[in-house]
Amino acid sequence: MATTRTRPLSPAVRRNAYKFEKAGLFLMRYGIVLILFWIGLLKFTAAEAMGIQPFVENSPFFSWMLPILGLQGVSNLVGVIEVTTALLIATRPWSALVSAIGSAMAVITFLITLSFMLTTPKTFDPAFPLLSAIPGQFLIKDILLLGGALWALGESLGVLSGDRNGNGVRY
Repeated sequence: MATTRTRPLSPAVRRNAYKFEKAGLFLMRYGIVLILFWIGLLKFTAAEAMGIQPFVENSPFFSWMLPILGLQGVSNLVGVIEVTTALLIATRPWSALVSAIGSAMAVITFLITLSFMLTTPKTFDPAFPLLSAIPGQFLIKDILLLGGALWALGESLGVLSGDRNGNGVRY
């Protein structure tokens, strides 16, 4: 059972804790931005379109688009969504509302990509419950990205509602 510290931390330790928290939260938000932006740009390449083919073909969210847009068209659409999402999240220093919209888009994006674990064949190794190298291990990272997107959404909404001071720290 965890114990609760009863003595307050020294001011120096509290300052460092706050700095670590701020740095971690900055890296979380802008790490998501970088990942979405970079992977979104890659969606415009033929190699990336081929790479997402097994996910798209087996997804109820995307498979219906294949006959209409083709594989590259679907990949391009996903790329536009991912790059737009990244840019919206990145606006947080200027607009909590716009960043909240981007964060909500990221939450939806990561929920959809995690759904691929259920719809894409060979996600799990026959020696269940081990994840296959591809696609299982490729997709599992999206759990952390989903958590970061949920945090970013909550932080932006908290600022909009006046519950937070803009640094992700409650008043």
